[in-house]
Amino acid sequence: MERFFPVVSFDRKDGMSYSVADVVRFMESFAPPALAESWDNTGLLVGDGELPVERMMTCLTITPESAGEAMERKIDLLIAHHPLPFRPIQKITTETTTGKLLWNLIRHGVGIYSPHTSFDSAACGINQQIAEGLGLQSIVPLISSPEVPGGTGRLGELPGGMRLGEFLKRVKSFFHLPHVAFVGDVSRIVRRVAIGCGAAGEFLKEAQKYRCDVFLTGETNFHTLLEAQATGIGLVLMTHYASERFACERLAEILREEFPGLEIGCSEREKNPLQYDDSLTN
Repeated sequence: MERFFPVVSFDRKDGMSYSVADVVRFMESFAPPALAESWDNTGLLVGDGELPVERMMTCLTITPESAGEAMERKIDLLIAHHPLPFRPIQKITTETTTGKLLWNLIRHGVGIYSPHTSFDSAACGINQQIAEGLGLQSIVPLISSPEVPGGTGRLGELPGGMRLGEFLKRVKSFFHLPHVAFVGDVSRIVRRVAIGCGAAGEFLKEAQKYRCDVFLTGETNFHTLLEAQATGIGLVLMTHYASERFACERLAEILREEFPGLEIGCSEREKNPLQYDDSLTN
């Protein structure tokens, strides 16, 4: 993938280690904090910028599984797309899931960095990666906002167009999914596509405004599905997990390119919590 972010120069001598601050500086150039939504909690959430980093791991969400993996692998910095904590907390105890996760990670010296909506909207971010991966052209932000420089979501054109049924196959192929949920007529021609990773059902209004043929997001509520059906716009749901997890894997690759010599990988234990009965075996 083409680089849309600046190269960060660390100006150090050979043999010197990377610090948490080095990684933070790179992440802020890759997914600038100014792109984060006002309600979000991004950046270095747990840690000491002066500490050295030898091992990093990316993940979509900090769960007991991914946290346990980070501790076992002696990870110094965990780059989790979804922030922990997300909302303000008054205490860190093992009485809550959030408190227990934070307490254990801190005890094991694992720092936490979250790019979240900065990564969603970045020039080389999740929505851009989806748009390019699906073969869209003339890609622009779906929503322009003075609050988020550059805008949120993505809007693009599908050269030549194709029927919704064929487009669904392309979506499944890109995300490596056996099936996706959707609203719409499979015979409808799709040319203009709107994208909002994660849970971006509120973007449907913008997709309608720009007369999009289909809108892709990870998850949304029932009434948004009904609105899409009533107004004749296709709606595709890849699941929240699938719509963003692939980019965490790609982020690990990018970090390995930027920080040669470090041990960097994506969580191997993280799984989509949503399961389907047709995946069960007798």
